[in-house]
Amino acid sequence: MRCHLKKIFLLAAGLLILTRVYIYMRRAESGNLKGSLTWIWDKETWVEDLKGHYLHFNISIKVLAGVFQPSKKYLTVGLSSVKREKGSYLQDTLQSIFSASSEEELDQMVVVVLLSDFDVSWIQQTLEKITDEFHMRLSKGQLLVIHANEDNYPPLTGLKRNFNDASDRVSFRSKQNVDYSYLLHFSSNLSQYYIMLEDDVSCSKNFLTSIREHVGSVGNSKWVTLEFSKLGYIGKLYQSRDLPILARFLYNFYQEMPCDFLLSHFHRLLMQEKVIRFRPSLFQHMGTYSSFRGTFNRLKDEDFVEEVADNPPADISTNIETYQTNTVDKAYSQGLEYFWGVSPIGTENYILVVFHEPVLISRAQIVTGLDGKDELVYADVELGKTLVKKEAEVECSGFDKLGSLQQGQFNEAAVQKLVPATVACLRIRVTAAQTTWVVVRKIQVWTVKADQIT
Repeated sequence: MRCHLKKIFLLAAGLLILTRVYIYMRRAESGNLKGSLTWIWDKETWVEDLKGHYLHFNISIKVLAGVFQPSKKYLTVGLSSVKREKGSYLQDTLQSIFSASSEEELDQMVVVVLLSDFDVSWIQQTLEKITDEFHMRLSKGQLLVIHANEDNYPPLTGLKRNFNDASDRVSFRSKQNVDYSYLLHFSSNLSQYYIMLEDDVSCSKNFLTSIREHVGSVGNSKWVTLEFSKLGYIGKLYQSRDLPILARFLYNFYQEMPCDFLLSHFHRLLMQEKVIRFRPSLFQHMGTYSSFRGTFNRLKDEDFVEEVADNPPADISTNIETYQTNTVDKAYSQGLEYFWGVSPIGTENYILVVFHEPVLISRAQIVTGLDGKDELVYADVELGKTLVKKEAEVECSGFDKLGSLQQGQFNEAAVQKLVPATVACLRIRVTAAQTTWVVVRKIQVWTVKADQIT
């Protein structure tokens, strides 16, 4: 009972302290560059009654390359990079960020790279590589490279060995927390939103547009963290107004636990009880070797897709009997759930996707089966041009065949060449009977945007 009361007391105390800092940070002005290439936090910015509870910032961050933009952007992409024993992925990560984004998206984005290693020669070599390859992005203010000197860091040795971690691992993850703390605070006044990445990830095409759509779907609901990857702290989105307090949170508890653990506590302390994660994932871990000891790392996010489907608004129906709650709309939702249909399945069966507005399709993909079972073996994929509305239902007609499923899969990347006009619906029509049940995991549609039509 005493132990239980103690935990409640500690949690309440933590919430009280965080709330007071949160209120203070709302009142305080955000960081101001004032035309300087050094970003400074002075410990005197802390109100007096909080100083007894918190470690104090008194550091400067140097801007090594890039120019500041006069106005805030929509999104800051932040990542920290250190010297690795094996492999180097920073250049590939930056290339993925920029190549996955349109010029219009890049105008609403700034990428901030913290070179957080203490090896001066590595920093110089890395900086030269970045300036050589990404000089245009630096000159446009779309990329900033920063660094904090070693003497700005708190003690990184002789720390608590929580979770029975080896001392070198404790030092590594504790420094990582401080790295991200500095990166977050530096980025707090650059944009409306901030997303956390690592220096060894690849990005889904047009990820900023996908993020904007998902943020819009949340509406006025209160949130602290939105997740666009299930891996560690990759793809975690924050509102920039929360970055100063998150930076201090990571700094104050830097030696207690790894960053991803602290981040999960942070959103709960600010009263977001549940994880809000969107699928498919927009970011994938691509590194083979860890930045800690150079150990082999197999980590992958199986929910990642390189190009997220548009899946325009539509009504999805089928005359295949549904098993329990595995309804057909789940195959179109791009989530983890799927449609599961009961046998027998015959030539009279179909799945119909009726678009709310006519669309010009560039690509279509159908994925069926699960663990090598329950594939839809015989079916054609067709596009219909005309809708006929009846009292109880909508019928589609004027079908053109795109192709047939092969081993339960269909992927046509040149739909526009085969059917160059707008269509009203997509139909998966069974062409031969099968006795097994069927799983349809994905129905994905990519469309041609108005500005892409020539």
